[in-house]
Amino acid sequence: MKILVTGFDPFGTDKINPAIEAVKQLPTQIAGADIVKLEIPTVFDRCATVVWNAIEQEHPDYVLNIGQAGGRAAITPERVAINFDDGRIADNEGFQPINRTIQDDGATAYFTQLPVKAMTRAIRKAGVPSAVSTTAGTYVCNHIMYQVQYMRDKQFPTLKAGFMHIPFLPEQVVNRSNVPSLSLADDVRGITAAIEAMVAYDGQSDIESIEGTIA
Repeated sequence: MKILVTGFDPFGTDKINPAIEAVKQLPTQIAGADIVKLEIPTVFDRCATVVWNAIEQEHPDYVLNIGQAGGRAAITPERVAINFDDGRIADNEGFQPINRTIQDDGATAYFTQLPVKAMTRAIRKAGVPSAVSTTAGTYVCNHIMYQVQYMRDKQFPTLKAGFMHIPFLPEQVVNRSNVPSLSLADDVRGITAAIEAMVAYDGQSDIESIEGTIA
């Protein structure tokens, strides 16, 4: 099994992005699965091309995109992506789409193929806070989650894909009052546990329920 794991580069006023920092520290193999790591740009109209090229080259069984969600206190596997861009700030090339459809011939929304509840449970068992999320937002994180699902729909029907948000790192909240953070070591431990659950539940249905869902 091969899993492509991506992390965004820094954006906005931050000089670091926990997503790519955590991805860099993942082992090259988790639960017998080969891990391919990829940094992607926080750019609406380029990130999907970078991921598509990697899918074409690596032929992964799974794609797991990782992104930063400042303000959240837990690692949150995402359940659904919507066909909608609405940037609260401009991306790293200065583009800020407002009320834009991502793909005219795409579904209104796509649900992940990942076992998000089992992943959440595994992250918690690893000692890291986690909850299933039902909103990936409308920024580049939702955009890439949607675009990979669109690729699956149109080109790669056997691919399974999904997205996880992770909180700020402690150094990012020094000047942000009352904003939660998670250490890089916890990020890596949580992501690793999530991938272990992905491997364990390959070909199986997700668990039925788990306490704690972020709306």
